[in-house]
Amino acid sequence: MDEELAERFEAHRGALRAVAYRMLGTPGETDDAVQEAWLRLSRTGAAGIDDLEAWLRTVVARICLDMLRSRTSRREEPYGWHSPVQAHDGDPEHEAVLIESVGRAMLVVLDTLGPAERVAFVLHDVFAVPFDQIAAIVGRTPSAAKKLASRARHRVRGATAPTTELAEQRRVVEAFLAAARSGDLNALLGVLAPDVVRRADHAALTPGRPSVLRGAGTVAREMQLFGSRARYAGPALVNGTAGAVVAPHGRLLLALAITVHDGRVTEYEMIADPSRLKALDLAVP
Repeated sequence: MDEELAERFEAHRGALRAVAYRMLGTPGETDDAVQEAWLRLSRTGAAGIDDLEAWLRTVVARICLDMLRSRTSRREEPYGWHSPVQAHDGDPEHEAVLIESVGRAMLVVLDTLGPAERVAFVLHDVFAVPFDQIAAIVGRTPSAAKKLASRARHRVRGATAPTTELAEQRRVVEAFLAAARSGDLNALLGVLAPDVVRRADHAALTPGRPSVLRGAGTVAREMQLFGSRARYAGPALVNGTAGAVVAPHGRLLLALAITVHDGRVTEYEMIADPSRLKALDLAVP
């Protein structure tokens, strides 16, 4: 019986991890939440459970909600552009797959939501769980649960309506990030305006780097030096326009506020100061 129950649980493990990762944002906590769900199932057994998938999803959601509420701080100390980036949980390659499946901007914005908002949004907007079931998990009425998800949706998606101009901005930003990841000088020069300006606050720079750089050649060569960090970057809406976030392990390191004109990057600012990052309006493009 235990073996049969374990097999039934394993059939749902992938789906449970998908739910938990979007709620918690770290592979280690995700695995802890899923394992706790298994322990609870093994103690109670499946007798009387009509829909095992729904039961397990509810249990995982409640575990995640408790974990979110118990966190005293999401960041022990702010990252800096020069800070070493190391994996904190499990296999870095597996973590990268998890992050890309959700999106770096999504993880960053989800991290700004309150626990109940995050749970309500993930369950309803990502996994189509009805509000009456969500209400039982977050301890609210269905109407209140719906409002939680709506507020979270507004934060996640932002107030900017999609436009042709915004789509073009994002295309250029994605080309810029791709060129930075590859370190291809010609590709960088192709996406940067000749008179491009790079600005940065001190928290975003290694010691001795100027706060302002001008000219495509100078800016492109700097991007070649720092290009390895671009693998942690993903498109985002920054104050309503196309930009990017750099988020190792789904944690915001810095934001890029990018100005696009005539299909090229004309200016961008690297923002890493914690107080400035907190004041930004970030959303999923």
